[in-house]
Amino acid sequence: MSKKSTVPFRGTKEQEAQLRELIDKYRNVDGPLMPVLQGAQEIYGYLPIEVQKIISEELDISLEHIYGVVTFYAQFSLAPKGEYQIAVCLGTACYVKGSGGILDKIKEIIGVEVGECSPDGKFSLDATRCIGACGLAPVMTINDEVFGRLTVNEIPDILAKYVNK
Repeated sequence: MSKKSTVPFRGTKEQEAQLRELIDKYRNVDGPLMPVLQGAQEIYGYLPIEVQKIISEELDISLEHIYGVVTFYAQFSLAPKGEYQIAVCLGTACYVKGSGGILDKIKEIIGVEVGECSPDGKFSLDATRCIGACGLAPVMTINDEVFGRLTVNEIPDILAKYVNK
């Protein structure tokens, strides 16, 4: 059974001021929702319900509509991203070479499921489709660092470098 990690919303007054300035910029433009959501995600790194509520109230767009847009487009995230963003490729080449086992080992070590962030905000985990490094399959990235030709046995040592940073 998955233990759902929760990271409390940690928005600052400065971020809220930036968001309200952004909303004011697009308030009288046709179709303001997408640019406001994109900008809000740049400000906060994700789109928590607290941010969606502000956007809903300020643009007079239902929260349900905003949530529908946020969950429809893959570019938006409802969950915060960790300091170390781990992505495991589950594209065909990586999957047939064992990326499923690699993903399972990472989940075991850091204690989060795909799409979650660890409670301390250190790690987030995503499963991706082809990242264009099929020759290095199976592949994972941690932030901008690419790790290829992985085996399950290598995962603890790789993650240990980040746990101890």
